[in-house]
Amino acid sequence: MFTSVKSYARFGVVAAVAALSGSLIPAALSQGTPTIRIDGSSTVFPITEAVAEAFQKAQGGKVRVTVGVSGTGGGFKKFCRGETDISNASRPILAKEIADCRAAGINFIELPVAYDALTVVVHPQNTWATSLTVAELKRIWEPDSKINNWSQVRQGFPNVPLKLFGPGADSGTFDYFTEAINGKSKVSRKDFTASEDDNVLVQGITRDRGALGYFGFAYYAENRNRLKAVAIDNGKGPVPPSEQNVLNGTYQPLSRPIFIYVNARSAQRPEVRQFVTYYLNNAPAMVKKVKYVPLPTSAYRTILANFNRNRVGTIFGGKEAIGLTINQLLRMQPQ
Repeated sequence: MFTSVKSYARFGVVAAVAALSGSLIPAALSQGTPTIRIDGSSTVFPITEAVAEAFQKAQGGKVRVTVGVSGTGGGFKKFCRGETDISNASRPILAKEIADCRAAGINFIELPVAYDALTVVVHPQNTWATSLTVAELKRIWEPDSKINNWSQVRQGFPNVPLKLFGPGADSGTFDYFTEAINGKSKVSRKDFTASEDDNVLVQGITRDRGALGYFGFAYYAENRNRLKAVAIDNGKGPVPPSEQNVLNGTYQPLSRPIFIYVNARSAQRPEVRQFVTYYLNNAPAMVKKVKYVPLPTSAYRTILANFNRNRVGTIFGGKEAIGLTINQLLRMQPQ
């Protein structure tokens, strides 16, 4: 049985919470069954959820997988305390998190699993903001911004109150977006509706004609009949979020790699090694299924080889990576 701390039910309304999920697990599974504990990014959640469900089915119920959603930062806090085996992450592990893991004697294996087109969305009745420039997004989201009406964003935009929605402070999507747009991670205006649960953001934006928000592409794709994606102009004209524009490197600066991090000690357990191998072997289909962008098949073979060699550490040196194309990612070497 697959157990999700937040069951996104095709990324719709949350169907369960952790306190209840335990009561739904048959006694045969809850006693003595090998368990793989996963937490972290809501962006990566749909991929890991799909893999976990398929893996457990293939295992005939002999392994239990739990997947929580604490946000990337919240997930790394648990991971570096040794509470989880795998951490979903929508950004690379940062220097402080590396130090926390090291202090706890935890080594990790960094595994890119897909690419995301971080998506800026508006209400479908918003007929004016078909595209926004990076500079306009900065004016909206910078810490001292006083913009609270669409007429202040661009001349010709209507007099409609602007209501903002975005991930909370424990979210890797928040970290990435603020660094990409405002120039520094976690630097943002604070007067917006924040949540680590992307479905809360979806619901809020669909209820307000003047709303604007951002989250991973999968949540937009699953709700495209209720949301409208905004094309991003980084100086070379508006580019909409899409698989093609991620692959050709034109959707910038909001294209980003997303990851799982595996506790190196946990990786020695047979069920964890089998799960990660299954994850990487099936990633191309699973990633496409939930509407993210898969890496080249050859890349997954290399990533699996790195896992099998127990290559610990990070290729990012404890820093965020903004505007990184897939080709650039695949050329990076351990630091």
